[in-house]
Amino acid sequence: MNFIPEKLPQAGSTIVVGMSGGVDSTLTALLLKQNGCKVIGVTMSMWDEHNTFDFPADEHIKACFGPDEIENIAQCKRFCLEQGIEYHVIDVKDEYRKEILNYFTEEYRAGRTPNPCIRCNRLIKFGALLRGIEKLGIQFDYFCTGHYAKIVRPEAGLWGSDKKPCMIACATDDSKDQTYFLYRVPSDVLEKVRFPLATLKKSEVIELAKNANLEAAARKESQDFIDSHFVDYLFADKPSVPGDFVDSNGKVLGKHKGIEHYTIGQRRGLGVSGPVPYYVQKIDKEKNQIILTEKSDLNTRFLIAHDFVWPGDFEPTESFEAFAKIRFRSKAIWCTIEKYTPPEDDTINYKGQPWKFSFTEDQYAVTPGQSVVIYKDDVIMGGGIIYK
Repeated sequence: MNFIPEKLPQAGSTIVVGMSGGVDSTLTALLLKQNGCKVIGVTMSMWDEHNTFDFPADEHIKACFGPDEIENIAQCKRFCLEQGIEYHVIDVKDEYRKEILNYFTEEYRAGRTPNPCIRCNRLIKFGALLRGIEKLGIQFDYFCTGHYAKIVRPEAGLWGSDKKPCMIACATDDSKDQTYFLYRVPSDVLEKVRFPLATLKKSEVIELAKNANLEAAARKESQDFIDSHFVDYLFADKPSVPGDFVDSNGKVLGKHKGIEHYTIGQRRGLGVSGPVPYYVQKIDKEKNQIILTEKSDLNTRFLIAHDFVWPGDFEPTESFEAFAKIRFRSKAIWCTIEKYTPPEDDTINYKGQPWKFSFTEDQYAVTPGQSVVIYKDDVIMGGGIIYK
């Protein structure tokens, strides 16, 4: 299947740039301005200084959610003032708490491992932020960010149809590709989205930023979502419920401190010793148990996923083959993808049509709550949430 890259904004276009204070979004704004575009900078404000998480005031959290947001916004303001760029801060605190923070804690307490960055892109960065821009009455041709990804269209119709929706393709710099985190952004939103860094390597971005004497060039990259050191604060609203570590036969191996503190494949911090190293194989919320096993038992070639997003909302009608990734850092593996028909005694409430993935290679620690993303010719063909 052939895909045609969408053109980047031309001179004279009005562009809203989502800015974080980092080098990628800052350089994006500068390049667009230098190319003759009218640039408007926006930053979403998620941090509530009156939050209930009681983070230590003297700690710096280099992540997208934390008190360092104040510093990030100040840096964005300085850059925009120097460049003569209109700048706005969009308050998304309420949406962020409801859709990301609450989702994060609820999923862990349900025995699943969420990916808040994927959900944030869909509902906040390319959702609540865009709605906030509209409320300000800002008219624009394109919304641009510093993500490493491309926007393309199929040359022929998708899946044999006449539909040619906007789709997300991998960036030139494989080491910085962020498409996995963007797969849930709908095609209708992508119509006005562009990623100007799509063909640049990170090293080139840093060099260009240094040559332009950008303050952001000396800044360290932030971590995704939040420092792991502070995750426990997110669960401080109610006490954890300790339970048993058990093996596959139900033998008690020790005590865990609460299922929200663990994820599939975890080895460190278990506090359980045995004849072989133990890893988390399964989390049973109903029994409040965590099943431990040997590492080799975590390999599988199958998974079931649901809650899918398809480009242009056009869901395939038949089984097909493609590459798929079960986590951001994992390798995309060739697989067969077919509709899954649950057995009659299956009481699971799947969201939409579930699909079964059969891989040609073992997949390690398939994790419920994480996403499986489908690729063909380095273009995202869809993706869903892993159920089992």
